Amino acid sequence: MRRLLTTLMILLVVIVAGLSALVLLVNPNDFRAYMVHQVEQRSGYQLRLDGPLRWHVWPQLSILSGRMSLTAPGATQPIVSSENMRLDVALLPLLSHQLQVQQVMLKGAVVQLTPETEARKPENAPVGPSGSNPAPEPEQGWSFDIAKLKVADSVLVFQHDDDEQVTVRNINLQMEQDDNKQAHIEFNSRINRDQRDLSLSFVADLNARDYPQKLDATFSKLDYKFIGADLPKQGISGSGTLRISWLQPSHKLELSQIQLTANESDLQGSASVMPGDKPQWVVDVQSKKLNLDNLVAASAVTNTAVPQRGQQQNTLPRPIIATGVEDTTYRNLRGFSAQVKVAADAVRWRGLNFSDVRSDITNEYGLLKIAALTGQFGKGSMSLPGELDARKDEPRLHFQPQIDNIEIAPILTAFDYPIALTGQLSMQGQFTGDRLNSDAFRRSWQGKANVTMADSHLQGMNFQQMIQQAVERSNSSIKAKQEYDNVTVLERFSAAATLNNGELDLTNMLGNSAVLDLTGEGTMDLVKEDCDTRFNVTVKGGWDGDNKLITMLKNTPIPVRVYGPWQKLNYSLQVDDILRNQMQDEAKRRLREWADKHSSNPKANDLKKLLE
Repeated sequence: MRRLLTTLMILLVVIVAGLSALVLLVNPNDFRAYMVHQVEQRSGYQLRLDGPLRWHVWPQLSILSGRMSLTAPGATQPIVSSENMRLDVALLPLLSHQLQVQQVMLKGAVVQLTPETEARKPENAPVGPSGSNPAPEPEQGWSFDIAKLKVADSVLVFQHDDDEQVTVRNINLQMEQDDNKQAHIEFNSRINRDQRDLSLSFVADLNARDYPQKLDATFSKLDYKFIGADLPKQGISGSGTLRISWLQPSHKLELSQIQLTANESDLQGSASVMPGDKPQWVVDVQSKKLNLDNLVAASAVTNTAVPQRGQQQNTLPRPIIATGVEDTTYRNLRGFSAQVKVAADAVRWRGLNFSDVRSDITNEYGLLKIAALTGQFGKGSMSLPGELDARKDEPRLHFQPQIDNIEIAPILTAFDYPIALTGQLSMQGQFTGDRLNSDAFRRSWQGKANVTMADSHLQGMNFQQMIQQAVERSNSSIKAKQEYDNVTVLERFSAAATLNNGELDLTNMLGNSAVLDLTGEGTMDLVKEDCDTRFNVTVKGGWDGDNKLITMLKNTPIPVRVYGPWQKLNYSLQVDDILRNQMQDEAKRRLREWADKHSSNPKANDLKKLLE
């Protein structure tokens, strides 16, 4: 044991002595010009190292530098700058006069991807003959190799052309590379902008063997959390995996094998983009469950001052900027083209549950066409093909909704219409507008549609009951059965609807059930939420008895007017006039019969003249 300790001590002394001798004999500043030259030769970038280089021997043999910067050719600002840099180097290659950098570490670095840091050719730069290759540089006596890169507590500033700058803070990056240009990357950072905070971390494997022609990255782990203004209270968080490929010949970025989650939603599929002044997108994704209610804040969906019932949730408002103007012209659509296909087994929106949702949408630099937007709701189905033209300052929208057997009650609740109406709605129509939100639809859209309903129930108003009670009050000899609720039931109903800037006109209204028939017309104000409708209602059943007056009532339409606010409707009947006219007609009939029987009586002729 004593000999072992002695041997270890001797070995430790030799190592310390060797490192000390290395530090004394090899000056790290001898590598300065070599590193600067190699970086410029291989990439064209200019490496600047301020201050002297010095050794650091524990726990890793390293070279420490002061402030450093890396600048692209012709750029006015460095793309990378750092207060200090550490180069972890291999010991044995130094003995043979080689500098092998195992790891580069930057702490507190600032990476700027802005127009000022982009490479630029000199204005009067000479142009070589086409097809010629520059002469290769002669081999140097030193070799330069980097196996690892570590960035800690750093900042990334990104800006595209004249767009607003995006700052990524707290960057921590660890990258390891082998001889085959296979790299393993671990990354985490935080982005804060407009009172929103995005935390992002991932683990990826990068294949740069075919770079610059092709670059592949496989993300085996991706975690994020997005919280702040104009987002759901709990924020948006999730995880996933995906593969990203850059194809230089076609200048295309491909995303494949996408498996992402966001709160209660999931997403699978692929996407690609050809970046440039006007990017070209192709997206094809699927989802088993897509819950839009906890992905989008209420204000972002409704764009109204009053939150809708189906979207009520606590959210923080975005900051108000005095010079900011909301973009309602959809001009952002002019800057790219896209082909988007989305398929979802289940979608939740405004508290409504849809199934088997399919969409096929294209955008041609401002002309957005919805070739297909279909889904199932309950036992019914719906299709909303349409078009949004944002190529001019005033956008125009055109939709042709086709609805078949959709339950109307939850739709009214989701859009906060206080109408207690149930039934299966079917509709075909065409509508145009200038904004795509519920408030604009109420105020500024126009269109026409044919509407039918099956098994409709209007709560709070029973036409049969109102008419029969009014008849009983006017004529005590007539009785009606009292076995019905305060609801109007129609087995079938149809109408022609015309929408014009918030006013909905209903014409050719026809409805029937086992106990009544009705016709009518009227108007509804979607903004003021009131109506004025006029019906002719024929009550065919529910009468007690079978005298001539009841028989007459079963075949006589009764005028009914329904008007006022939706939450407090009023009505008026004209039963008295109907009964008075009926009594007059009955009296005239009996007088004519008497006159016909007593035609020889001089008074009969006078009575006939009076009746005429």
